[in-house]
Formats: sequence, structure tokens, C-alpha cells
Amino acid sequence: MEKELTGRETEPHETIYFKVYKSRIPVIEQALETAALMLGSEKSRGYCPEMICAGFLAGANLDNGNPGILLNSIRQFFKFLPGEQKQEFLTQVKHKAS
Repeated sequence: MEKELTGRETEPHETIYFKVYKSRIPVIEQALETAALMLGSEKSRGYCPEMICAGFLAGANLDNGNPGILLNSIRQFFKFLPGEQKQEFLTQVKHKAS
């Protein structure tokens, strides 16, 4: 929000480069497009790799993994949900926990 108001980044950031083979680009593009659809059009493409990584970590830690990593992945996904879906998620979690 602050970037939109002031034009300045408030969170530290870093640019990361990857070298990929041309034959791998279609699957990478498909993953980025799918993440963008899940995030909604208001999120920048920069959030997509974070969501993909969070999903990977969540899946990798389901069986006998680190529950802290799974919890962190869930948090990452949650922050990308629109407001009404956040409420729906919280309602379902509270209902299942009861």
C-alpha cells in the first residue's frame, strides 16, 4: 500500500535470476499463469513464485515433515486470499476445530 501512495518500497527486496533451458519455459509459464489466476489480477507477477514455493513446501512437509514449515506455507497462502475468502477460511477452520 505504501508503495502505491509514496512510490517507495518499504520492504527490503532482492532481484533473483534463474537460468532455465528453453524446453522448461512452458511449464514455468504455466505455473506462473496458474498462480496468477489463484492470486487474482490485483497481485503482481512477483508474488507468483512465492506462492508456488509455498505450495511446494506445504506438499513436501505433509508426511512426517516439519509442521512449522507447513504452518508457514499456510500463512503464505492465506495472505493472498481476498477478504471474503479469508473470512470463509477462518469460519471453516473454527468450525472444524470445535
